[in-house]
Amino acid sequence: MVIALTREPSASLAAGERTFRAREPIDVGLAARQHEEYRRALAECGARVTTLPALDDLPDAVFIEDVALVLDEVAVLFRMGVGSRREEPSRTASEISRWRDVVPLPEGAHAEGGDVVRLGRTLYVGRTGRTDDRGIAALGAVATPLGYRVVPVEVTGCLHLKSACTALDDETLLANPAWVDASRFEIRRTIEVGPGEPGAANAVRVGSSVLVQAGCPRTLERVTDAGYDARAVDVGELAKAEGSLTCLSLLFEESGGGDAG
Repeated sequence: MVIALTREPSASLAAGERTFRAREPIDVGLAARQHEEYRRALAECGARVTTLPALDDLPDAVFIEDVALVLDEVAVLFRMGVGSRREEPSRTASEISRWRDVVPLPEGAHAEGGDVVRLGRTLYVGRTGRTDDRGIAALGAVATPLGYRVVPVEVTGCLHLKSACTALDDETLLANPAWVDASRFEIRRTIEVGPGEPGAANAVRVGSSVLVQAGCPRTLERVTDAGYDARAVDVGELAKAEGSLTCLSLLFEESGGGDAG
């Protein structure tokens, strides 16, 4: 069973960090409704959805994927790359500990879950403004003894590695070639995003289904043509806060033994 750990949007969502998007007004009520529809889509795809209450003093806490990486064996609790988000991992750790032993990264090693793409037993980690070399090395110190391989990847033009690419299965990558070099990944095939849809590389796989951002019909068609049950989900209001589909949930297998995406 795939667990989808989510957190309701903060009332202060509009005050969160911005790096690649201009700040604009956000309708928090609409963001909450879109988040509810997102959770419903996850459940329809077979995930067991757990929703934590909003943390109104932490504007970006809805982007719960960034706080940790839940492997089959342990959960790696990250240290966020910006000061405004530093409290998010510690305020989510007790919930994560229901499923895995929690191993925190050491002080001074920064990494965020949006920078990790897992393909089988390989963890591709984006080197970005949120994840640094010390964070990548610290993740490797935890994951390598467990049988994982950690591979750094350069990312340009976007916030996280998962803004540029996501895994549709252990052999398939959905990617925006303008933001990441797909040849860095040991995969059988790459599906490129549709023209004019740069952000569509961020998609969520649950079982045989893939959630694709609404408003990206060419990418939706390409994913469907590749044999996936592709479904469009609108999180446009949350995207104004520089979020996307994967960052709204922390996905993992309930008891380990498989990759939830």
